[in-house]
Amino acid sequence: MKHIGNLTYAEGSKHKKKRIGRGPGSGHGGTSTRGHKGGQSRRGHSRNYAFEGGQMPINRRLPKFGFNNRFRVDYQVVNVSALQGLADSNKIEDKKISFDLLYSLGLISKKEMPVKILGNGDLSVALKVEAHKFSESAKKKIESAGGTITIIESAKRAKVNE
Repeated sequence: MKHIGNLTYAEGSKHKKKRIGRGPGSGHGGTSTRGHKGGQSRRGHSRNYAFEGGQMPINRRLPKFGFNNRFRVDYQVVNVSALQGLADSNKIEDKKISFDLLYSLGLISKKEMPVKILGNGDLSVALKVEAHKFSESAKKKIESAGGTITIIESAKRAKVNE
């Protein structure tokens, strides 16, 4: 029966630390397990994570490709069919759709990202739509239904174009 007073470690779980550089009798004297010469045998050596023994590292062997445009503008998109859905559910007042209304109704999720209206779907109600950008088909559908479009000039885009 084991009591707290006579508990022991499991067999083989405890062993002496390897003491290097303590003379030839220890078995770890001489070069102190570091081998002969070379960078790894010197004191203060720390290997670069990408070092591959002197051969050309993989990050320099692989080709680089692609391009990231610093001036790209990402838009949140809203389709004409979604605007028709808002009109059908009577969620808009005086037939005016603005950026803030789209945000408050959850059609867009980011206040700092501009909105683009796309022409997917049909529109049968005359609406006044405000957005940062419109596709050609969306313009035609809104104007043919008797509505008007207003382009919002974004503060971020104005700085880039100057």
